Amino acid sequence: MIHRLAHTVLIPGILAFLVIGAAAEEADQEPEVDCENAVAQVEINYCAGEDLAKADATLNALWPEVVAKAKAFDADQGTIYADRGVPSSFEALRTAQRAWIDFRDRQCEYEAYEYFGGTMQPVAGVICQTRLTEERNAYFREILSGSN
Repeated sequence: MIHRLAHTVLIPGILAFLVIGAAAEEADQEPEVDCENAVAQVEINYCAGEDLAKADATLNALWPEVVAKAKAFDADQGTIYADRGVPSSFEALRTAQRAWIDFRDRQCEYEAYEYFGGTMQPVAGVICQTRLTEERNAYFREILSGSN
């Protein structure tokens, strides 16, 4: 009876525990992918995600600086916005940024339809999001440099 229990429950249970533990440990490690030479779809997807994460991190780093510039501009204007019943520069910026995020996501969803149903559809959307985010980053840099 104990021998049968060991073969039917204990040994498979121990093996499952070891496999799950090894998979969990492996999942905690960053995969080693050469994004310059990515060929497999899983590598391309990973690298596209990394590119978007970098572009998004830059956007998030620039945002507080752009907000500060808009708020400083608003402070220089005094009460003119309130007197005229219009949004401040900062409020307009915030509204525009929220609309831009929605635009970016919808535009990239549309662009990815070129590959509808294929393995490239998701990554095409991510590549588009990266491109538009990098364009937004360039625009924010222009604002901060005073050339806009």
